[in-house]
Formats: sequence, C-alpha cells, structure tokens
Amino acid sequence: MEEFRELLDDCVHCGFCLPTCPTYVLWGEEMDSPRGRIHLMDQHEKGAPFSDSMVEHFDACLGCMACVTACPSGVQYDRLIEVTRAQVEDERPRTRTDRLLREAIFAVFPYPKRLRVLRGPLRAYQASKINMSPLLKRISPTLAAMERLAPPRAEHVRLPAHVPAQGERRAVVGMLTGCVQREFFPGVNAATARVLAMEGCDVVIPRSQGCCGALSLHSGRAAEAKEFAKQTIESFAGVDVVVVNAAGCGSAMKDYAGVLADEPEWAERAKELSAKTRDIAEYLVELGPRATRHPLEITVAYHDACHLAHAQGIRVQPRDLLKAIPGLEVREVADPEICCGSAGIYNLLQPEAAAELGDHKAGNVSAAGADLLVAANPGCSLQIATALRRRGEQIAVAHTVEVLDASIRGIGKELLTRR
Repeated sequence: MEEFRELLDDCVHCGFCLPTCPTYVLWGEEMDSPRGRIHLMDQHEKGAPFSDSMVEHFDACLGCMACVTACPSGVQYDRLIEVTRAQVEDERPRTRTDRLLREAIFAVFPYPKRLRVLRGPLRAYQASKINMSPLLKRISPTLAAMERLAPPRAEHVRLPAHVPAQGERRAVVGMLTGCVQREFFPGVNAATARVLAMEGCDVVIPRSQGCCGALSLHSGRAAEAKEFAKQTIESFAGVDVVVVNAAGCGSAMKDYAGVLADEPEWAERAKELSAKTRDIAEYLVELGPRATRHPLEITVAYHDACHLAHAQGIRVQPRDLLKAIPGLEVREVADPEICCGSAGIYNLLQPEAAAELGDHKAGNVSAAGADLLVAANPGCSLQIATALRRRGEQIAVAHTVEVLDASIRGIGKELLTRR
C-alpha cells in the first residue's frame, strides 16, 4: 500500500514520542513505544509475517494518540495503528480464548439494547454487596476487570426524539446518544439535551441511531466499523450539526471520511458527516453563551480524555466553559498527556497495564485536591473512579456538560458531589 509506505517513512525515529507514550513510560521497552511499533510495521510491510511478539506489542498500544500530539514530524500514528490492527485481525488467528473474549465484548458493547438487558442483573449484583473479586481474579483477569469497572446504578432516561429550543431558536442540532453513555450514564445525555435547548438549540435525537463504530474502528474491526458508520450517517442525514458528548465517539465520527474513503457511494456523505460533527464543549464555545450561569462554589479537577485532547485537539474549550461558571475553580491534573488506561476496551483486554496507568492517574487526581473530577468520556470516568477506590479514596465524577447544566439551572453543587 503506497499510502501506508509513505506514512511509515514520515517517522524519523527522533524519540520525541517516548515520554508521552504510556506503555513506554511503564516498561521502558523500545518495541512498546510508537517508533518501535512503527519499526515492526515497517518489517511487516516489507514482508515479515506477524509474529506473536509483534502482535503483543501492537495489542499493548492504547491508541491514545499522545504521540501524534508530541511528534514534530507530523507522523500519523493514529492511521498507522488503525491499519495495522485491521491487518492483524485479517492475517493472524488469535487464540480461542482471546477470540471468544473479543467476540463476547463486541456482541454486547456496541448494542444499547443488549447493554440495557445487563442493567437488571448488574443492579441486583451491586445491591447484594457480594464480593466476587477474589474468585473472578482466579478465573480471568478480564472478568475481574469487568467487575471492578462496572458502572454505578443509574435510572434509565428516555429522551424524546425532539427537544425544542427555549426562547428564540439559534440552531438545529442532532445529538448522538452513544451506547455505554446511553445505558449507563443517561444523566450526561439528559444534561446535554437540556443545555443545548437552554442555549437556544432545537435538539434532534434520531431513534434510528445506534453505535457510531468507535470501539470497532479502534480495535481493527474495519468492516464492522464501516457498517456502523453508514448507519450513523443515515441517521443524521437531515441535520446541519451533530453534537457528541463522548470523546471516543466524536473522534471516530470525525474520521468517517477516512473510514469510508474507498467506497465511492459513501465517501462524500462520510466527509460531510465528519465535517459537521462537534464535541459538545467545542460546539457550545462556537455557539457562544446565552443562558445565565449561576454560581457553583466548587473545585474541579479536569481530566483530558485522550480522544478529546489528542485525537480531536480539544483542550481549551472545556476549561473555558468551566472557568466561565462563577465561583468554580479548575485545578489541573499532573501529566495530563498520559492516558488513564481506559482506552475503549483496553482496560478489559490489558487489565494489568490499565490498572498501573489508572493508579498513576488516580494519584495525580488525588493530589489536585478537588471536590469533583470532570471528564468527557464515560470510560475515563469509570477507570479513574475505580483506581481511586483501590487507594481507599472516593471522588464525585461528572461530565463537563453536567457541571454546566447544574450552573444554568442553579441547582447547586450538592447534586454534583453526591455521586
């Protein structure tokens, strides 16, 4: 592939990526750095078959894209690892255990209705206070990670297909509800719809929407990602802007132009969808404030989700929205460029490495001494909260838009810190 060869040749192996790569920071292993993995990609491109060792190094990559931000040569590592993971899935048979595990994850996570079925048993398990962790650790590290990372109980919120603007209408926007976000963090979607409406937007929430394909895209399941992308494009065909409140989803949708570039009947539509996709913080800053912000006397530690900061380049906008709230103080978290270890399903497939990274991030969040942790991705919220519990600590967690919603509605910090 000529384009892939050119992308590989962009890397001059300078090493600027090394201190920002989570796995290199953990292990100091060259082949677990971006330039090391690019070296392995180059070997495969020149004819070497994928070995078990090569696949392990690729699997260990979180896909956090911190190296893309750090690279002075503009190496598109995001594109390189995406293509390589698809090649691995096509060319290298996985063990039966690994294959079954991945199939089980992808049979459930991208399907909101299937996730909804899990809510009842999960709620019953959490209410029972039974501690299955020791047994699950012996059976499977992944099962133990699933138990640790189980989302908190939340009441289901069914949003209408249309939420009208309050006051004079300023825009008509579509809203992605997501999969995990929709079923386990419904308050984030409800807050997103309310804030958009209070800022003068008609909010269209298509019933036909499903998974955007982010998990599939970032795991090398290229054909599956394409089908999800097409469904999403169809669902949002009638709106001018699509607002997304999960960093991984927004990153994937902004990449649809690349995902469907080789399908002429979809390429132009994919490009249009990518161009009109906005993260909620990004869009609200573009739109400008209209609703009154009431004071919130609270300190927040803001966590940069990798697929927001590195993949989408959105860092300033969430901070600006938070800092505009009277009485609110934003505290920075040390080493913001280092991933928390969530990375889609990474914390399920690579639980030991993910736990180390989570512990590192939890220590930095704790050191910030804030009342509330604010993050823009459901996986990050679960990962960091879980790591804090391992330290015997607890902190309330909220999405940026939930904090903004509380301020606009004047409901006070108690509802935010009660979580």
